[in-house]
Amino acid sequence: MKKGFSIMAVAMLTILNVGVASAQNDAAADADQGIHQILKEYFIKGGPEFMGIVLLCLILGLAICIERIIYLNMATTNNKKLLANVENALASGGVEAAKEVARNTKGPVASIFYQGLDRMDETVDNAEKAVVAYGGVQMGQLEKNVSWISLFIAIAPMLGFMGTVIGMIQAFSDIQAAGTMDASLIAGSIQVALLTTVFGLIVGIILQIFYNYIIAKIDSIVNDMEDSSISLIDLLVRYKK
Repeated sequence: MKKGFSIMAVAMLTILNVGVASAQNDAAADADQGIHQILKEYFIKGGPEFMGIVLLCLILGLAICIERIIYLNMATTNNKKLLANVENALASGGVEAAKEVARNTKGPVASIFYQGLDRMDETVDNAEKAVVAYGGVQMGQLEKNVSWISLFIAIAPMLGFMGTVIGMIQAFSDIQAAGTMDASLIAGSIQVALLTTVFGLIVGIILQIFYNYIIAKIDSIVNDMEDSSISLIDLLVRYKK
């Protein structure tokens, strides 16, 4: 997690440095300002139409990312310890004792264990089917709302590019209206156009880093779920003999 935040910080600083270097007339003034102030000024220059929507994508995307990270961290448990506790409970107190252990443990693996143990009165095959079925349910819970993050990752740069295209159209309209190719006439429109792209890319980079972390975390939990489910079925088979 710390590594992801470090990469995000480096990416943001790199993009900001490029933007500051391109604004030669304001370089001296920007040197005395913090990154927050620079971002604020460039955001205002970019215009509220597209910048506001890009900012909304960032806010909603980060909200979902934070919610998923908290949920996934809470879903992470010590599965080897849980399996050992269930095995000890089966040996000492039977199925009900093992179900109590699973019931009192948080996380998707414990929920899967409980569903499998709850079918122990039937057959091991029924317990295995319950484990597989409920594993799919838990996987859906882990992946909940993750598709929205990928949507915001795609939308933010596209909105930035759209703002750039509209800004360039405005710049050429100004040239046509003036009837002359004056750089000062179109500099403002081109700057606004490029700023929307920069901020769209910043939002996309930030959300992409969080998205990759979340996907990696989900894959890790799913692998643990599969390994633990196989271990549980083996344990149940030995208990039934």
